Amino acid sequence: MLDAAVLAIIEEAGVNVLTMTEGLDESEFLSTRLTRQEVRRQLVVMSESLSSLSLHARGDMRELDWEGWAAAARRIGTDENETIWFLVRSLVPATLMWLRLYRTTRPEFFAYGAEEK
Repeated sequence: MLDAAVLAIIEEAGVNVLTMTEGLDESEFLSTRLTRQEVRRQLVVMSESLSSLSLHARGDMRELDWEGWAAAARRIGTDENETIWFLVRSLVPATLMWLRLYRTTRPEFFAYGAEEK
């Protein structure tokens, strides 16, 4: 899969997460079983998509918290609620912010049909 398509999936999942959790505090979020399950699913999509980006893209996007996403992917099944809330409030917004910046400064990352290295 091209990196541009993977980045589009990451952005869409991230926006979905922020939309579903907008205005919720942690206790409200934890009490919404269906929302929590869908947010978890979207976070898994983000995590798996981030891990599938090419090494070239990962190397050029050093500001993304690759270690944080890898750690979250390993922990999402163990202390799920704490991990999910951390992702919702920290890693997802930060990742989307950096992707927005990259879209402006490095549009080739988001161009379909661009050659991957």
